[in-house]
Amino acid sequence: MTLPRIANQRAIIDRRQLADAIAAAFGEQGEKSRAVVVELLRGALESGRAEIARRLEAKPSAGTECAQAQAFLVDQLVRIIYDHVTGRIYRASNRSMGERIAVVAVGGYGRGEMAPHSDVDIAFITPIKPTSWCEQVIEAMLYFLWDLGLKVGQSSRSLDEVVRMARSDLTIRTAMLEGRYVWGDRDLYDAASAKFFAEVVHGTEKQFVAEKLEERNQRHKRLGDSRYVVEPNVKEGKGGLRDLHTLYWIGKYIHKVRDASELVDVGLLTAEEYRAFRRAENFFWAVRCHLHTLTNRAEDRLTFDMQREVAMRMNFADRPGKSAVERFMQYFFLQAKQVGSLTGVFLGQLDDQFAKEKRGFFASLRRKRPKRVGSFLIDAGKLGVDSDDTFKQDPVRLVELFAVAVEQQVEIHPEAMRIARRDSGLIDAAIRRDPRANKLFMDVLTSRNDPETVLRWMNEAGVFGRFIPDFGRVIAQMQFDMYHHYTVDEHTIRAIGLLAKIEKGEAKADHPLASEVVSKVSSRRVLYLATLLHDIAKGRKGDHSVLGAEVAMKLCPRLGLSAAETELVAWLVRWHLLMSATAFKRDLADYKTIADFVQTVQSQERLRLLLILTVVDIRAVGPGVWNSWKRQLLGDLFISAEEMLRLGHKQHGRVERIAAKKKAVGGLLKERDALIGTVGKQLGDAYWIAEPEDIIALNLQQMDVALGEPLSVEAHWYPARGATLVTVLAADHPGLFYRIAGGIHLAGGNIIDARIHTARNGTAVDNFLVQDPLGRPLNEASQIARLKNAIADALANRVKLVPQLAARPLARPRADAFDVRPIVIFDNKASNRSTVIEVGSRDRPALLSQLARALFEARLVVHSAHIATYGERAVDTFYVTDVLGEKVEDEARLRTVEKRLLEAAEDRKIKAAA
Repeated sequence: MTLPRIANQRAIIDRRQLADAIAAAFGEQGEKSRAVVVELLRGALESGRAEIARRLEAKPSAGTECAQAQAFLVDQLVRIIYDHVTGRIYRASNRSMGERIAVVAVGGYGRGEMAPHSDVDIAFITPIKPTSWCEQVIEAMLYFLWDLGLKVGQSSRSLDEVVRMARSDLTIRTAMLEGRYVWGDRDLYDAASAKFFAEVVHGTEKQFVAEKLEERNQRHKRLGDSRYVVEPNVKEGKGGLRDLHTLYWIGKYIHKVRDASELVDVGLLTAEEYRAFRRAENFFWAVRCHLHTLTNRAEDRLTFDMQREVAMRMNFADRPGKSAVERFMQYFFLQAKQVGSLTGVFLGQLDDQFAKEKRGFFASLRRKRPKRVGSFLIDAGKLGVDSDDTFKQDPVRLVELFAVAVEQQVEIHPEAMRIARRDSGLIDAAIRRDPRANKLFMDVLTSRNDPETVLRWMNEAGVFGRFIPDFGRVIAQMQFDMYHHYTVDEHTIRAIGLLAKIEKGEAKADHPLASEVVSKVSSRRVLYLATLLHDIAKGRKGDHSVLGAEVAMKLCPRLGLSAAETELVAWLVRWHLLMSATAFKRDLADYKTIADFVQTVQSQERLRLLLILTVVDIRAVGPGVWNSWKRQLLGDLFISAEEMLRLGHKQHGRVERIAAKKKAVGGLLKERDALIGTVGKQLGDAYWIAEPEDIIALNLQQMDVALGEPLSVEAHWYPARGATLVTVLAADHPGLFYRIAGGIHLAGGNIIDARIHTARNGTAVDNFLVQDPLGRPLNEASQIARLKNAIADALANRVKLVPQLAARPLARPRADAFDVRPIVIFDNKASNRSTVIEVGSRDRPALLSQLARALFEARLVVHSAHIATYGERAVDTFYVTDVLGEKVEDEARLRTVEKRLLEAAEDRKIKAAA
């Protein structure tokens, strides 16, 4: 393999001029010229890199050109160094047959493609075990390369060692497969290449394919087994450069192709697929080269802060409803999706080629006859087509292919996928209106088999987006934040898959309530369509819930839904965020919270559907987002709302509810139930209504033990809520809440919920639910001891809270890549007794403590706090009154409170104090 011709090569490096300068330096100073020679080489490397960077800036999408130019620059430097070392430093006028060296580029360098800071992988091949002259030459060359700051991966092997080591090590075999002659003895390189293919490759083709695919699978697992991870690895990630290289390696190993274009000649790719291969490769190389240039190191991970920079360098611009970085990442994921499609087709063709080799005359007689299903054939467990124009004859078959696959529970043959992808453009407005096509699509969507897998195939073939154009708009669309782990289409398909599992009863352990409720749902079609459409309008200008409901009103009748079903789907899409917002950001012990929620929901069927949709939506966001605390809150809201819907507003009065609560607590306390009438008398009605029975039982026992103590702190793991329950009993005084919160934050805790009460004797009874900053439990003895000590120190003023809190590191180190502007919202209608204040801002350690301090300074009393985090964004909700227990309604005072909270959310005062 030789490198393609690089435009205006001498602008990158003029080998003749540099060689003459080195010769002149050696002529003047002899062996003392080394420092001058190194400086000449370093200057050439730096100016060459600067020229390549300039070309990349001028043509920011020309990734392959940049990668090839980089390899050319290194080639020329290696050649100059070799000539200098063998011609001047260790000149041998009469070399023996063993004193020969072939300098071979291997790995990515051998392929002739390098990013600016890629490793330089070189193999020095000698006829026999290296002689002392060969060792001196190799060592001298390596020292020159190291002095230039290049990271060199090198090996020195004889011809026999090349064969022996390549046989035993897959990595070495792959590196040698891409071996390219750079300089030295050409005949020796040719001999090594011939020996490699004859003695290593021959007869091991199937083994190599199996090992490379297993290596690929392990790599994908290590880096997050999805093409849609939020911070993808351009080189090693699923759908990235390494997957393209794997296809080339396999093609070269089996068919001896010298260039990726020859994959077309050997039947593994079509010409159109090869163009897609080159387009994806060029784009990924451009991204990788920009990453190396921006970071000035070998950085292949497209982190959040780099995504914005690379998008700008590659000239992506903002559009209404979609930022430049979101458009850039959408294109990135489209290319990764394309690589996935190419891999499927390529491996399918390879399977067929291997099968034909294996199949003799008698084997073909023993084969089962293909089974016909409608317009398709099932052969060897795969669904295929019997002619190249199957879809042209009837484009509805493009949808039918997937309906048959899900019904028969068979895989689709890669050749059928290839033809479907090619012919997906046949789906036009007439096909979309076709009742049969729409029924077939609904059969796939609502299948009781495995709709997730088949919808993913439909998406990869391009049929999904053509048949539902609104879905086509969100394919590969990401949201630039740390909360959403997947693109919108992947998130939606995963949500449908989870819904199918809940319906089959396969998710009872994680979702007991949803698994129980799903069997009571009247319309499965409504539930599946609402799941499909809940995010369909993301990336448009406006509220995606409102716009999505409009899409549902137009699309559902086309798909065969009745007017009532259509209205229900549109309602679910419109309000799909209502249940999570209410559960996570409102006080569920406040009667008004449940009443307002029920007023919007209005029916038990809507409530059931909304619960299931909320669960699958949150679960499909990504790993680590769902937890038992969220399950508990959604369950509490569902049960309270269901009771109100069932009984109406004629529920038990306040006195009856408190009496029922006390009876339940007595059952938990057993022989200690007398505490309800002793220490329990100190607690007001608001406490008995707000707290659940199990927490009241724990609080009463702690109050009894702590009688007469100035401070009592108890902390223990609370599995029902997926958090650590921290209860603090102390003499109530202004600022107590923010000090306790500060202590918890200093101990590494993150408060997710807080309820603040004052007993009749002036003792504060404050309950906090605490996790670590990434939502994990704090349940080790050392962590709990640290919590207790930190709270005691904070309340006794033994620590300076402000500077210590400011010094704590971010839980998510790259959160500062996002611009989250703080916002404060006041709501005097959400509660009958309190003003509800919602503060949205960038999440950081001790945010709650700083906001609580601002409320203290504004002379407001916090009764409860509810904290929800969405990646880098936090929403802290406070139920507050003034010191007299009244709502805050004066406009001027609200503006003053808003100003204080914005200052705390933006971290202004904290930074100044620190």
